[in-house]
Amino acid sequence: MKAVASVAQTRSRGIPERPVVVYDGECRFCLKHVSRMQRRDPDRIFEYQPRQTVDLEKRFPKLADGDFNTGMRLIHTDGSISVGPDAVYAIARRLNGWKYLAWLYRVPLVGAICRASYAWIARNRYRFAKKCEDGVCDLEPSSGA
Repeated sequence: MKAVASVAQTRSRGIPERPVVVYDGECRFCLKHVSRMQRRDPDRIFEYQPRQTVDLEKRFPKLADGDFNTGMRLIHTDGSISVGPDAVYAIARRLNGWKYLAWLYRVPLVGAICRASYAWIARNRYRFAKKCEDGVCDLEPSSGA
């Protein structure tokens, strides 16, 4: 199912109504972890979209500037974008259960270890779980409505 942006989803081009988690929809490892996020997000604080969504870069033009091999993106409601471990931190701060541990990312040595670990995982994510054979995986993107 392809996600289609509507006026309700995006106030203006590049500015979402609610934060948008953009992830690699062809990576089973990524899908597993996004599914965990969704289970901790019963109030639907976030919208979830695979980076392979048609016209995603039209909806969020700033995404065209980034290298998605560096990790997931979180598009904030002010249009700014967090990347990789910074995105995970911003997401964790708002999710049930994780928000109580998210502060650890701000401890200098712990944060440095988290950033290095995330970079290594992002580079090797297909080794942990193979790429989806047909390019389509089980997790459906959430709508912006």
